[in-house]
Amino acid sequence: MVQPKPGCVWFVGAGPGDPDLITVKGRGLIERAGAILFAGSLVSEAATRWAPADCVIVDSKDMTLEDMSAWLITQAARCETVVRLQTGDPGLYGALIELVQPLDAAGVPVQVVPGVSSAMASAAAAVESLTLPEVTQTVILTRMEGRTPMPEGESLQELAAHHSTLCIFLSITLLGKVTAALSAAGWSRDAPVVVVHKASWPGEEKIVRGTVATIQALCREAKLVSQSMIIASPTLGARHWTTLAKSKLYDASFTHRFRQASVPASQLTLDTP
Repeated sequence: MVQPKPGCVWFVGAGPGDPDLITVKGRGLIERAGAILFAGSLVSEAATRWAPADCVIVDSKDMTLEDMSAWLITQAARCETVVRLQTGDPGLYGALIELVQPLDAAGVPVQVVPGVSSAMASAAAAVESLTLPEVTQTVILTRMEGRTPMPEGESLQELAAHHSTLCIFLSITLLGKVTAALSAAGWSRDAPVVVVHKASWPGEEKIVRGTVATIQALCREAKLVSQSMIIASPTLGARHWTTLAKSKLYDASFTHRFRQASVPASQLTLDTP
């Protein structure tokens, strides 16, 4: 007897919190899913609202990795489309590979749909740019060492020594250690830091602005103890700077395949105050 082919398990990035920030492709998969396993501790249940009436929906917050893998394999045996709905983007601080390996071993096909990371949502909520010309062109996504050790060369102090943008995940309860690492890496006490709690979550988002010296006390006062993105960057507050280096791409003296320069570079230099 020929066994039917298993359905596909789709790892879908639910985004940072607002259900409307899921991708169109992710929403389409939810709309036709026969089974959905969502990370209820981090993903709003509202993200499952587009599922069919007969879809089996389970919250994974009290499941182990082994439980989740077994559930996905079981559902793939009966459904053409199974969705594992993960917070943010599945490939960033998500248990993606740990769940994919058992599915591979069971012969279950897997695909991944990216999602909006909380790092991007936090910058958007605070109306901040993570990169600016002649300030920093580098963004480091990292975390403070906790129960999960950091590989050699990736301590926060070592990464902070680059003085580029740092998006620090999973570290709000270690904020004292975060600021100590920044100080040890040469960041001034007045260097700006912004912390965004539940970026994009309707009615739950909080934004706390401070400095390396003050941010821990401000976050303690705001009672932020979970789901908070820490951003330290030389670009923070640029919205209010009186001088700003502009992008060369849109410079009137810059020629590219869509536009010819309208002002010679030498004239632009002379005319610019």
